[in-house]
Amino acid sequence: MNLLETKSFSIAINEYGNVDATFACILLPGRLDTKDYINFVRHGQLLAELGYYVISVDPPGTWESPGDIDNYSTSMYIQAVYELIEKLGNRQTILLGHSRGGATAMLASKNPHVSAVILINAAYGAPSAPNKDKMIDGYQVESRDLPPGDKRTEEQSTFKLPLSYFEDGKKYNPTKALQEYVGPKLLIHADKDEFTDLSEVEAIYSTISQPKMLIELNCMHDYRLSPEAIDTANKAIEEFLRKYVSN
Repeated sequence: MNLLETKSFSIAINEYGNVDATFACILLPGRLDTKDYINFVRHGQLLAELGYYVISVDPPGTWESPGDIDNYSTSMYIQAVYELIEKLGNRQTILLGHSRGGATAMLASKNPHVSAVILINAAYGAPSAPNKDKMIDGYQVESRDLPPGDKRTEEQSTFKLPLSYFEDGKKYNPTKALQEYVGPKLLIHADKDEFTDLSEVEAIYSTISQPKMLIELNCMHDYRLSPEAIDTANKAIEEFLRKYVSN
């Protein structure tokens, strides 16, 4: 783990590949997930083998990234991606995101240096409403498995998510951003995803421009729990990049 200093943030990253590569890839975990989960490690290793410079991140205020989690929001995550792209020299950049990280990738695709987006079990709308059963003192308390994340862990990392996170998320329409993005798009989605039905993703897929690919995973939302699903995703990523992105 290294800390990468941008204009506004100190961001914990894992690095893979040659820092001088023509293309960069930024891997974006879902809400309160971490760069250290096995799916992101495996994606980073693959992309490095394909000749890309890769960083996976812990968003500011989570896990190993310093910052106040009260500032954690979609707006902050987008700003962090923009500042990371600039920090990496405004080179051609691929954004890969899971869940809310996928929503962030769609929204950040407006950056002119984004050359492709890869979305895995992405969230295509605003964050779901706060869960009253998880509310304590004005925060939504959430727990996450410890790395490497290939199984459920009895010990958990706990976060106090501010309600401002939900209000901020309402400002954005990831699907509209994806529909407006003209670069290559890879949508990978689980047939048993608990949050967004595959049929909804197929409907969205029909509205976006070429070049594009859609791949189905046989798993639930947290595909990190399925080695076979990670393998399927990696094969799709490699096929997509070889076909649509010149490295």
